[in-house]
Amino acid sequence: MIFLSKEILNLENKGKVSKLAKMNRFYRTPSEGFQNYTVKVGESDLFIKSHTNKEENVRRCVKSLREDIENYIKRRRDFLFSLRPLEMDDEAPPIVREMIRYTQIAGVGPMAAVAGAIAEFVGKMVMGDEEYIIENGGDIFLKLSKQPKVAVFAGFSPFSGFMVKLKEDILPYGICTSSSTVGPSLSFGKADACVVISHSAILSDALATRIGNMVKSEEDIKKGLDFAQSIDGVLGCIIIAGNRTGIWGDMEILP
Repeated sequence: MIFLSKEILNLENKGKVSKLAKMNRFYRTPSEGFQNYTVKVGESDLFIKSHTNKEENVRRCVKSLREDIENYIKRRRDFLFSLRPLEMDDEAPPIVREMIRYTQIAGVGPMAAVAGAIAEFVGKMVMGDEEYIIENGGDIFLKLSKQPKVAVFAGFSPFSGFMVKLKEDILPYGICTSSSTVGPSLSFGKADACVVISHSAILSDALATRIGNMVKSEEDIKKGLDFAQSIDGVLGCIIIAGNRTGIWGDMEILP
């Protein structure tokens, strides 16, 4: 577990992070051998990087997944509004069951994991053995042969643009973020960014919400990291709050 302060950051990086803060969504730049494309269906807005353009297949998949979720909400309204975990429904569609299962682990309502769930199901249902990055509203599900580099966008925080490198031999990765200062997502905490890394974007999405809610001040960073470590399947966590950040997990901090 590592903790950094704004003063240490400025001393070690001499202003480099302020430049990195401009690199939000840096993975959207063209890459050799990959195609970039977007798919928007309702509130779902996916950016995808893959070797072949599968836009139409992805669009059909997203429409089907959204229909499953929307139809389920029609008969179980609390699935949409609950801020607490729901009981499992064995007759629910697969994506709904996975959202319920992982949000039970995290202790949040099922819709806290919807963006990560759609990203993960698209990856598993459409992409096959290809390498890919799927981003849905800032939540990412990816499979790459090279070590992924992650830059954390945390708004106006001095740590915005903070970068780490993950291991290359553990795939796929679900990398999801909750923030009280960036984006439209509901958060009851004060974290500028809470990033959770696991093999599942559904689990990461749910836990990012839970841990983000826990962090009310810089003093709560350790509590959030301790909680992340207590959950099976979590590979790492990064929390940025005010002038401090805490990092736990098997990752390399990049200059």
